[in-house]
Amino acid sequence: MMMSYPKDRRALRCARSRVWRFYNLSFPVVFAFLLPRFAVRMVRRGGYWRHFWERITLYDRSTRRNLNRVTGFRVWIHAVSVGEIFVALRFIEEIRRRKPDSAFVVTTTTSTGRAVAEKQLGGGDLVLYFPVDRPWLMKRLLRLVRPSLVLLVECEMWPNLLRYCTFSGTPVVLVNGRISDHSYRNYCKLRFMTRRLLPMVDLLCVQGQTDRERLLRLGAPSERTVVVGSAKYEVPAGGEAVFKVVERVLGGVGFRGRTLLVGGSTWPGEEEALVMAYKQLRPEHPELRLILVPRHVERTGEIRAMLESHGVRYILRSSVGSQSGPDDYDVLLADTTGELRGFYRWADIVFVGKSLTQRGGQNFIEPAQLGRPVITGPNPQNFPVVARDFRDAQALLVISDGQELFETIRRLLQDPALRQEYGRKALEVACRKQGAVRRTLEQIRSRLSLEL
Repeated sequence: MMMSYPKDRRALRCARSRVWRFYNLSFPVVFAFLLPRFAVRMVRRGGYWRHFWERITLYDRSTRRNLNRVTGFRVWIHAVSVGEIFVALRFIEEIRRRKPDSAFVVTTTTSTGRAVAEKQLGGGDLVLYFPVDRPWLMKRLLRLVRPSLVLLVECEMWPNLLRYCTFSGTPVVLVNGRISDHSYRNYCKLRFMTRRLLPMVDLLCVQGQTDRERLLRLGAPSERTVVVGSAKYEVPAGGEAVFKVVERVLGGVGFRGRTLLVGGSTWPGEEEALVMAYKQLRPEHPELRLILVPRHVERTGEIRAMLESHGVRYILRSSVGSQSGPDDYDVLLADTTGELRGFYRWADIVFVGKSLTQRGGQNFIEPAQLGRPVITGPNPQNFPVVARDFRDAQALLVISDGQELFETIRRLLQDPALRQEYGRKALEVACRKQGAVRRTLEQIRSRLSLEL
């Protein structure tokens, strides 16, 4: 049941601003310019065409029936990536614990995010693709979902969604909010829009002080912008089911009982740096094996070509079980999704990608929750709060290039006690920094007068 939350005059004034007429008129031009790029991505990654019509709010009979069935407290959560979906699931778990009659609609823009949400959510909840941000589509979706509360994970703020939530009196909260260096530079160029966008959000709960200061400079009301910490500390490290599946995979290729170096969420250039380090270390440590889990599985072809050029023996994750038993492989290449946490579970050393040859970084809380020593490059800009937490506790090994990567892995291989120490420190940080979900819900309860 859609509830009516009193919006202040500033929010209503921003929702009626003429700048949105410019936005809506220019949107088709920008969309047409970007469409070829998105089309290529849809073909390469796969899964985008399924449920395609949801992107223009055309739903099948079953979906419409489920939308009409719920009459109680309904929360609409929008998240994009797999990592954000896991944060959304943690909020769902806590809200449901406090308010058992709650129902949830989760929207996402990625096929991988949708797959994870569908696998994890209960039968009474809905997972949909987020539609194109056009006025009539947002009005239609709000009318169908009828949310009591809208939660936007990290920095997903679409103008027409916020405008029509403002007009309908639907409370909107940014949860686990953050703004990376790259996003901040882009937003600064659009400050004429962000000054009218951010006041339409009723509460902004952000990860760190830097995120808060950036949002304030972009136009967020200071009285509504609060620091609560990172909710990613509370995302479970994984379940026994995926751990057992990965254990069977490792047994199938003869990796069980070996010393495992895992490269997680790697980007171009990082796989080769790991392979070069591995080739140097293998004669000294014959029990060492390498597992590569690229961020985007559609890069499997180029990674295979690189492995073949280095003369290492590898097997694809998708081939395990179809070949004739264990062999002396050097590398397991994960060309499937959804098992990264399982590989972290059995790792001895973890390198987390998009941090050496790329800028931004990926989530290194996951291996830390499992007590694994974590290596990262010098560029974890997407996780400044988390990176600072780990560096302050001396729980993170930061390297600057491929040579330092080799030397750091070698040092950890030669000193099991050092591996244990870094793993213990990482786990301590991951446990000590929890509480952001509870603090966020308390802020919602006290500031928006919602019973959570």
